Amino acid sequence: MTDHARDLEAVREATDRLLSAMGEFDDGSVTEPSFLPGWSRGHVLAHLSRNADALVNVLRGRPMYASSETRDHEIERDAPRLLPEQLADLSKSGAAFLAAAAEPADWSRTVTLRNGVTDSASRVPFRRWVEVELHHVDLGTGYGLEDLPDEFVTRENDFLAERFAGHPGVPPTTAVTEDGRIWTTGGGADGPPATVRGTATDILGWLCGRRDGSALTVDRGSLPALPPL
Repeated sequence: MTDHARDLEAVREATDRLLSAMGEFDDGSVTEPSFLPGWSRGHVLAHLSRNADALVNVLRGRPMYASSETRDHEIERDAPRLLPEQLADLSKSGAAFLAAAAEPADWSRTVTLRNGVTDSASRVPFRRWVEVELHHVDLGTGYGLEDLPDEFVTRENDFLAERFAGHPGVPPTTAVTEDGRIWTTGGGADGPPATVRGTATDILGWLCGRRDGSALTVDRGSLPALPPL
């Protein structure tokens, strides 16, 4: 069972790490490219702030975003801001999310996210944790996939394997680590089953689109091309 309270504490800690890391940079750094194609560091920071607002909406039964166009406009609007304003916004919006999530609620209820995706309310804190951790990596502060908490890596691999399960563009795929952890995914596309081996971190990098999978060993078949998240 998902422990949403424990995940909220992980969100708090991850947000503090990100704010501390970006606090070492100067104003010019926000216009520099992030590791996400087409996005500066300012875009990533703006997205994280507006995502916190959006998840408050989700917890309170409102649409996550007014529209995709509104979401994109707000990120573009906020991306050029100076670093102190970016960090103040992220701190304030992140605290507002934690406060909303601390309110008494039925955590077993179903909530609606972007594009009509539904999930248990109890998984919303984990979804926020994912946003903060992976986008911290994208900011290029020196915090890499190998720095992610072990629990996070395992759970995000679980989550992404579930997300791609049965996907029409992904053949049956099994990912295996040296210590025997196994994730199965895909299965909705024709083609021979694939078995890939590597560290849990390298598997995560491939599943979340941050690495090309070249560090993985393919026992049979070929490394499937995964759809974007």
